[in-house]
Amino acid sequence: MGTILYHFPLSAPSRGALLAAKAAGANVDVQIVDLLKKEQLSEDFIKINPQHTIPTLVDGEVVIWDSHAIAGYLANVYAKDKNLYPQEPAAKALVDQRLFFDCGTLYPRIRQICYPVLFSGQDEIFDEHKGPLDEALGFLDVFLEGNDFVTGKHLTIADCCLVASVSTIAAVGWNIGAYANVSNWLSRCALAIPNYAEANQKGADLYGKAVRSKLAPGQI
Repeated sequence: MGTILYHFPLSAPSRGALLAAKAAGANVDVQIVDLLKKEQLSEDFIKINPQHTIPTLVDGEVVIWDSHAIAGYLANVYAKDKNLYPQEPAAKALVDQRLFFDCGTLYPRIRQICYPVLFSGQDEIFDEHKGPLDEALGFLDVFLEGNDFVTGKHLTIADCCLVASVSTIAAVGWNIGAYANVSNWLSRCALAIPNYAEANQKGADLYGKAVRSKLAPGQI
């Protein structure tokens, strides 16, 4: 059995896992699971992942979900460049901190803005949600001060996950240009990660278009 990544292109976390696969040089068979059609709730998929979340990785007998866990696994197993997920304790901890920042701070604040628009009929972005997202982007801008990537001079899986999140809100229309380090880093990641446009930007653009189509004029 080969390596299968169950994926939905509009999902930022799923794109983060796919970018990690590309960066690691892992040859994954991408199988699309359409979350909008609730294909993740099919009996066959629930047998694979009872939590029915995307992305999900199946590598032989190994089954993993959560994009950050998938990214770490792919880097550990397939990456020739050990800088992608270093194992020296301090360097690894810094990558982990950036991963946890994505899943615990940045992406939840993006989701808080976008999910109600896409699925709950909301057509505005509330001021109380704008500030926390701008705060998170400000933190990321500080992380990148003097650095090419989020932990220093080397691309890591943390960049893969974070760039999927940031490119998503940028595609919605958020002013990423207000954060010079973040803006420059986005461009750097697009050049550093193989097949970036197809693996990430295409899905981010589709997501951004979907959110914008449901927003009242002047919200972004």
